[in-house]
Amino acid sequence: MTSTVHGLLNVLKPPGMTSHDVVARVRRLTGAKAGHTGTLDPAAAGVLPVCLGQATRLIEYLPGDKKYRAEVVFGIATDSGDMLGRPVRRDTDCRITRRQVEQALPGFCGRVEQVPPMTSAVHYQGQRLYELARRGLEVERPSRLVHIYSLELVEWYSVAGYPAALLDVHCSAGTYIRTLCQDLGENLGCGAALNFLLRTAAGFCHLSGALTLEEIARLAGAGQLSRVLMGPGEALAHLPAVEVKTAARNSVLSGAPLYPAGVSVLPPGLQEGDLVRLVERGWLLAVARAAGHERGLMFVAQKVFAPVE
Repeated sequence: MTSTVHGLLNVLKPPGMTSHDVVARVRRLTGAKAGHTGTLDPAAAGVLPVCLGQATRLIEYLPGDKKYRAEVVFGIATDSGDMLGRPVRRDTDCRITRRQVEQALPGFCGRVEQVPPMTSAVHYQGQRLYELARRGLEVERPSRLVHIYSLELVEWYSVAGYPAALLDVHCSAGTYIRTLCQDLGENLGCGAALNFLLRTAAGFCHLSGALTLEEIARLAGAGQLSRVLMGPGEALAHLPAVEVKTAARNSVLSGAPLYPAGVSVLPPGLQEGDLVRLVERGWLLAVARAAGHERGLMFVAQKVFAPVE
């Protein structure tokens, strides 16, 4: 194990563990500073990107979109929005149809307002909402805007006599799938609850490439973890790359602005305010923001990254 591990690790979170527990396990296995890019409910499974070493400083710049496969049961509503909660409504004669659900789904696409559930990790007056919920408390929560990019019904069947659907969801960071299920059930007038949740993708990380904690332990023990790590520069591949002249490298690493004279290659179409990555011969030097300059564009560093071997 080494504390010089840097990069993004695509972890397959098992159900029953909190995201914090997973990060703590990865930290012990790798000996590196670690942080996740977005909480996944304890009961849920799937992709949990974990940043190691210097890559923890990239978290705010990583793509935030997520993809899920969710099983929703109709005719049941609970106080938590999922089947683990206390039932507050049961319709044993629920006759909702696949066609009705499919017709309702487009109304939940685009920009949508959601009220965070009491079981979420959102802060309220210095405490997590789920901490208040455990004490039987409920507080007013302001709604927030999220974006549902796509919402598709994959399968239709029944669970314990209730109509159920398997949904594929592509959404922005901060979207609560249990809230989506609750709102869908209310819209259809029958109630609904989330029964199972699998995160299939988070940014560049996909389920097909996710590693179990056991696999990570074997790789770390054999000193082969670097084989499966996404480097900091690769993790920011969605940001345009501005090539820095070698002569300007140290200036960039000191945090000084990069002026047009220090740019070797400038991607087309950049505008003031755009975030970019400053690179030199493949090394990520900094994340920077484009600003106006009399000779074109200059770049103001937001975070600097000392190149690591």
